[in-house]
Amino acid sequence: ALSVPPSPPARPAMAAAEQEQFYALLGNLLSPDNAVRKQAEETYETIPGPSKITYLLQAIRNNATPEEARQMAAVLLRRLLSSAFEEVYPALSPEDQTSVKSELLLFIQIEVQSTMRKKICDIVAELARNLLGTSFNLILWNFPGIFGNQQQHYLEVIKRMLVQCMQDQEHPSIKTLSARAAAAFVLANELNAPLLKHFADLLPGILQALNDSCYQNDDSVLKSLVEIADSVPKYLRPHLEATLQLTLKLCADTSLSNMQRQLALEVIVALSETAAAMLRKHTNIIAQAIPQMLAMMVDLEEDEDWANADELADDDFDSNAVAGESALDRMACGLGGKLVLPMIKEHIMQMLQNPDWKYRHAGLMALSAIGEGCHQQMEGILNEIVNFVLLFLQDPHPRVRYAACNAIGQMATDFAPGFQKKFHEKVIGALLQTMEDQGSQRVQAHAAAALINFTEDCPKSLLIPYLDNLVKHLHSIMVIKLQELIQKGTKLVLEQVVTSIASVADTVEEKFVPYYDLFMPSLKHIVENAVQKELRLLRGKTIECISLIGLAVGKEKFMQDASDVMQLLLKTQTDFSDLEDDDPQISYMISAWARMCKILGKEFQQYLPVVMGPLMKTASIKPEVALLDTQDMENMSDDDGWEFVSIGDQQSFGIKTAGLEEKATACQMLVCYAKELKEGFVEYTEQVVKLMVPLLKFYFHDDILLKNYTSMPLLLECARVRGPEYLTQMWHFMCDALIKAIGTEPESDVLSEIMHSFAKCIEVMGDGCLNSEHFEELGGILKEKLEEHFKNQELRQVKRQDEDYDEQVEESLQDEDDSDVYILTKVSDILHSIFSSYKEKVLPWFERLLPLIVNLICPHRPWPDRQWGLCIFDDIVEHCSPGSFKYAEYFLQPMLESVCDNSPEVRQAAAYGVGVMAQFGGEGYRPFCPEALPLLVRVIQSADAKAKENVNATENCISAIGKIMKFKPDCINVEEVLPHWLSWLPLHEDKEEAIHTFNYLCDLLESNNPIVLGPNNSNLPRILGIIADGEIHEAIKHEDPCTKRLANVVRQVQTSGGLWTECISQLNADQQAAIQELLNAA
Repeated sequence: ALSVPPSPPARPAMAAAEQEQFYALLGNLLSPDNAVRKQAEETYETIPGPSKITYLLQAIRNNATPEEARQMAAVLLRRLLSSAFEEVYPALSPEDQTSVKSELLLFIQIEVQSTMRKKICDIVAELARNLLGTSFNLILWNFPGIFGNQQQHYLEVIKRMLVQCMQDQEHPSIKTLSARAAAAFVLANELNAPLLKHFADLLPGILQALNDSCYQNDDSVLKSLVEIADSVPKYLRPHLEATLQLTLKLCADTSLSNMQRQLALEVIVALSETAAAMLRKHTNIIAQAIPQMLAMMVDLEEDEDWANADELADDDFDSNAVAGESALDRMACGLGGKLVLPMIKEHIMQMLQNPDWKYRHAGLMALSAIGEGCHQQMEGILNEIVNFVLLFLQDPHPRVRYAACNAIGQMATDFAPGFQKKFHEKVIGALLQTMEDQGSQRVQAHAAAALINFTEDCPKSLLIPYLDNLVKHLHSIMVIKLQELIQKGTKLVLEQVVTSIASVADTVEEKFVPYYDLFMPSLKHIVENAVQKELRLLRGKTIECISLIGLAVGKEKFMQDASDVMQLLLKTQTDFSDLEDDDPQISYMISAWARMCKILGKEFQQYLPVVMGPLMKTASIKPEVALLDTQDMENMSDDDGWEFVSIGDQQSFGIKTAGLEEKATACQMLVCYAKELKEGFVEYTEQVVKLMVPLLKFYFHDDILLKNYTSMPLLLECARVRGPEYLTQMWHFMCDALIKAIGTEPESDVLSEIMHSFAKCIEVMGDGCLNSEHFEELGGILKEKLEEHFKNQELRQVKRQDEDYDEQVEESLQDEDDSDVYILTKVSDILHSIFSSYKEKVLPWFERLLPLIVNLICPHRPWPDRQWGLCIFDDIVEHCSPGSFKYAEYFLQPMLESVCDNSPEVRQAAAYGVGVMAQFGGEGYRPFCPEALPLLVRVIQSADAKAKENVNATENCISAIGKIMKFKPDCINVEEVLPHWLSWLPLHEDKEEAIHTFNYLCDLLESNNPIVLGPNNSNLPRILGIIADGEIHEAIKHEDPCTKRLANVVRQVQTSGGLWTECISQLNADQQAAIQELLNAA
C-alpha cells in the first residue's frame, strides 16, 4: 500500500516580488475586462513551463491567496499537465519531480475546502495518467486493493484518474483497461456501500468502453460487467435501464460473435438471479429479452445423420441454442412464473405453428425449460399444454418429435405426481407408440427416457392397470433391439429400454413377479455377452436393471437367479479389475452390489471381501484441482470435465469433476452396507472411518459430504459389537471433526445433516462421550447458531423495508426462514441427545444458552421459535428433573399460556410439556397440574379439535391428562375426569402418545377400575371398540409389550361367554377383523 508522503523539504526562497507579480497575473486572468484578461493570457504564455509549475504550486499552497485565485491555479496546473506534459515535466530535475508529487499528495490530505480538494485530485489524476498511463489501469485492475488503509485518502484521485482514462478517445486500449480497472475496484469493494455510491457515476464510462470494445472484438469489459451483475448488482441500480438497454442491443446484434452475445445475455440472466426484485421493475426489458433467448434457441444446424445416430453427442455448450435454453430456465426460476409465463406464452404458441421445424423444436424446448420456474402458473393450464404437446409426437420432423418427448419427460418430473394422476392414460399410450417410431432411433430412445421420468414418480396404483400393456410393448421392443444389436451393432434404444423396464419394476414392486421370467434370461444374456468397450454403458444399465428387478420382486422369486447374477457380478469385478476410471460400469456395479445386499441380507456378508476393494478405491478418488488465472482457464475450458468457480481478482478455482459422481455413489453404498449388515460390517468399520472422517472437509460435492455424515452413527452401531474400548477409540476419531464441521459448514442443508448425525452419535455413545473441551467448543457453536438465528430474522425484516421488496422477495425470505428454522430443529436435536444422555449434571453447561432459549419462547416471536423453544424445555423437564425446576420461572407460565396458542405446533409442544411435568417433573410441578387441566380440556373440546392440522396437538392434550391422572392422581379429581378421558380415545396419529394412553388404559382395566368398566361391565363394548380402532390405525406396533397386555384384556372378555357375544355384536366387520389380528399377533 502507498505510504503517507513526507512533508516536502523547504524550497529555496523565491523572489517575493516575482511571486506577487504572479498572483496579480492570476487575478487578471479572472478579470471580467476582456482587454486585461487577454494581456494576462499573453504574459502567462511567455513564462517557461517548469517555472509555471513552481508558481502554480506556490499559489495552491498559500492559503492567504484568494480562493478564486487558488482554484484558477489548480485549473491551470491540470491543463498544463494535460496539454504540455512532455515539454514541461521532464524538464524538471528528478528532485523537483519527487517534490511535486509529494506536495500534491500532501495537499489532498490537508486541504479542507472540498471544491479545491477535488481540483487537486484532478491534477494528481492527470499527473498519474501521464506518468503511468496503461500501467495505472493494469495495476488497479490486477491489484484493486493496492491502496490498503490509505485508500480513503486517494478515493477522489482514483476516481478522477479512471474518469479521465475512460474519456481517452485517442487510445482505445487505455479506455478499455480503465473500464476493467474501474470494475475490478468496484468488485474489490463490494461491501462498501458508500464507496459504491460515490463511484456510481463511473458506470456510464464503463458502459461506453464496453460498447466500443465489443466492436473491436474484445469482450473483457463485458466479462467484468457479468461479474458485477453476479456479485454487486446494486452498483448498477442508478444506471440500470442504460445497462439493460446496452446488453440487450449487444445480445441482438448478429454481427457480434456468439460468445459476446451470450455474455451480454448473461448480464440480464445473472441479474434475474442476484437482483430479481430490482429487475422485475423493468418489465419492458424482460419482454424484449425473452424473444432474444427464443431466437437463440432457433439457431440450430441441419444434420442428416441426426435421426439415427447411435452415439449421443454431448451438448455443445457454446451453441446459441443451448445458451438460450439455459438462460430461459434460469430467468424463469429467478423472476418467477407470474411475470415470465404471460410474456412467453404467445411467443411459444406462434413458434409451435411455424412451418420451419427449428421454431417448433425451440418452442417445445422452451416449454421444457420454463416448467420449474413457472410451476405454479403452468399447473392451471397443464391440460391444454399436454394435449398440445402430445400432437407433436406425430410431427413430420424427427427433431420436433424428440423435443416433444423431452417436454413430456420434463413435465413428468416438474409436475409429479399430479401430472401422472391427471394424464396417465394419454401419456403412457402416446409414449409407447412413439417408442415404435421406426423413422428415428433418437426419437425412440428419447420416448423411452420420457417413460422412465413418468414411471419414476408414478404412484404404484396408477401404473398397475397398464402393466400388461407396458410389459408387452417393452418386451417386443427389447427383442427387436437385441436383434438389431447382433446384426448392426446399434444399442442406443436398447440402453434406454433396459432402464425403462427397470423403472417400471421399481415402481410396481411385487406386481412385477409374473413378468420376471419374461425378461431375466435376456438381461442375463446381455451381461454375459456385451463385453466390448462400446457396450460398456449398455452392460452397466442392464446390471442396474437386473438388480432393481431383484429388489422389486423380492428374495423368494429372485433366489433362482441370485447365484448366477452374483457370479456375473463377481466375474465382471475380477475380469475388469483394470477398468478405466471413467468406465460407466463402475457406478452401476457399485449400486448393484448394494441392492444385492438389501435382497440377500446377512447372506451378502460372504461377498464383502470381493466388493470392498473396488468400492474403497472409488470412494478414495482424489479430484484434480487447480488455481488458474482467467487466461489459463480459457485455454483449459475445452478440456473435458473441468468446472470453475470465480474467486475474484481474475482468478478461478478449477476442479475436474470426472469421478466425483462415482465417489458420491461409493460413499452412499458404504452407508448402505453399514445400515443393512450392521455387526456383519464390523471388519471394515475402521478403514471406512479413516476414509470418511477426512472427507468431512470435502467441499467439492455436497452429496459426498452428506453421505459421510449419515455414515457416522451407523458405523458406530456396527463397531459396538467389538466392545466399548474399540467403540470409544472410533468415536474419538470422529468427534472433533464433527464438532468443527458444525462450526464451519456454510451450506444449511449440509449443516443440518451434520447436526442430525452428531445428535445420533451422542445417542449411540451416551453419557461420558464428550469431554470438557468438547462441551466448551460445542456450547460456543450452539450459542453462535442461536444468535445467528435471531440476527437473520432481523435482517429479513430489513429486507422487507427495501425499495425492491415485492411478493416474490417475500417468497424467498420465507424459504430462508424455513431453512433457518430447520437448523433450529437440529439445535434442539443436539440438546435432546445431550439431556437424554447426561441428565441433570449437564444443566450448569446449558446455562450459557438459557437466555437465548428463553428468548425463543417470548410471546412476540414467530410460532416456530416458540415451538422449538418449548421442545427444548420439554426435554429439560423430561430428562433433567427435579433439577429442571430451578428454571421454572423462565418457562412454566409461557408453557401453560401456550396450551391454548393459535398455532397447533405450539399447542402440541406445550401439551407434551405438561405431560412430562406430571410424569417426570417431581413435586415442584404438582401445583401446576390442576392449573393446566381446564386449558387442556378447552383444546380437546374445541369444534375443530380433530381437524387434520389440529389432531396431533389435541392428542397430546389427551395424553397429558392421562399422565396427570396416572402420575399425579391426588392433585385432580380422577373420578370426574376419567369418563371424559375415555370418551376421547383412541389416539392414532401420535404413535408415541398412543402407547402411553393404551398402557394407562391397561393399568385401569387390570385393576378392574369400576369407572372404566361401568356398571355391570357396560363399558366393555366401547373399550373393545377403542382397542380395535387402535389396531386398525396401527397405533401400536405388534412388538410393543402393550400389544400383549391389550390381547390379554380381550381374552379375559372372551372367557365370559354371553358378554363376549354382546361386545362383538356391537363392533363392525373391520373392528372384528382387527380384534382377531391383535389376538393372532400376540
